[in-house]
Amino acid sequence: MASVKLTKVKKVYDNKVVAVHDFDLDIKDKEFVVFVGPSGCGKSTTLRMIAGLEEISDGTVEIDGEVVNDLQPKDRNIAMVFQNYALYPRMTVFDNIAFSLRLQKVPEDVIYEKVTHAAEILGITDYLLRKPRALSGGQRQRVAIGRAMVRDSKVFLMDEPLSNLDAKLRNQMRAEIILLRQKLDTTFIYVTHDQTEAMTLGDRIVIMKDGYIQQVGTPTEVFDMPKNLFVGEFIGAPKMNVMRTELSRENGKFFVKPFGVKLEVDGAKGEALAAKHAPTGGVILGVRPEHIQLTTAGAPGAIPCTVEVNEMMGSELHLHVVTEDGTRLIVRTPTVDLDAAQRDALSNGSRLYVTFRGKVMHFFDPATEENLLN
Repeated sequence: MASVKLTKVKKVYDNKVVAVHDFDLDIKDKEFVVFVGPSGCGKSTTLRMIAGLEEISDGTVEIDGEVVNDLQPKDRNIAMVFQNYALYPRMTVFDNIAFSLRLQKVPEDVIYEKVTHAAEILGITDYLLRKPRALSGGQRQRVAIGRAMVRDSKVFLMDEPLSNLDAKLRNQMRAEIILLRQKLDTTFIYVTHDQTEAMTLGDRIVIMKDGYIQQVGTPTEVFDMPKNLFVGEFIGAPKMNVMRTELSRENGKFFVKPFGVKLEVDGAKGEALAAKHAPTGGVILGVRPEHIQLTTAGAPGAIPCTVEVNEMMGSELHLHVVTEDGTRLIVRTPTVDLDAAQRDALSNGSRLYVTFRGKVMHFFDPATEENLLN
C-alpha cells in the first residue's frame, strides 16, 4: 500500500502569509494525481510538505497510514524528481543514479542490478559512463528519474519535471512518464502549471488557486463540468470563451441570447438546468472554442463576426474573431472540414458567421462564478 492522505494541511510563512489553506485530499494506492494551477497557487509548496522539505504549519500528512509530519525526508520512503534535475556534474550517469543506494550501504552487486535495470527502462544504458554535461535536457531528466526509481519508494513525487524541456521533448517525455507509471505501478504525485500535462497524465487532477483547492476530479470531469469559472477558463486550450448574457425559460425550455441572437440550450444541459430549477436572469456563459461552429448568414443562431487573426495549426484553425459589439472570441475548427477555397475565405478581415452548440454550453453565477449545474 502507498496511499497518501492530507487533512487540513496549511502552510503559513512568517506568521502571516498563507500559502496553502486547509488542503484535504485522499490519494489512493497506485493512483496518479496531478496538482495544477498558475504560478504561486501553492502546488509545489504542498508537494514539498508531503516530501518533508517544507514544515507543515497545521494539519497532518499520512503516508501508508502513518503520520509523517515529524519524519525527515529520508525516513518517509518517498522519491522526488526536481525541475532542475539536481545532478552531480562530476559524477557519471551510473554514479548519479547509484548515489542514494551507496549512502544506504547497499551491496555493489545489488546497485549494479538496480541501476542497469532502471537505465534499460529509461533508454539510457548507452550513457551510463557519461557525465551530465554530455547529455541533452531530456537525457538528464531521464537520469533524474532513474535516480528516484532505484530507491523502491512507496510514493513518487515529481515537481514540474518537464518545464525546462522544449515542446517536442515535453511531448516525448509525457508519453515516457505514462509508460514508466505502468512499469513502476506505484503512487505518483505530479506538479505542473501546464494543463495539457495534467489532462494527459493524471487519473485525477487537483486544480489550485491562491492556496485553495478549486476542484478535484478526473480529466473528463473537470473539462465537462468545471466547478467554477476559474476552472472552466484554466482547463482547455485555447481557453473558454466567456460572456455575460441572459438565461430565459419558455415552455419548459431554456434559452440564452448572446449578441442579440436567441439560442436554445438543448440536450443534457437543458435537462440539467430544468432539474436544478436554474434561476433565469443574468448569467456568465462559457463556450469552448471547439464548440463554436461556422455557419452561414441567415442560418438559425448565426452570429456575425470579423476575423482578426487566423492561426493555422495544421490539423485545425484557431480563428480570433470579433463580434459586432466588440466581443472577442476564439473559434477552433478542423481543417479537414474545409476545402482550400473555404480556408482562403477565412483570411484576416473577412466576414463570417458562427453559432454555439447549446448542449455543451456552460453557465456560471455572475456573483459567485460557481457553475449553475453543481
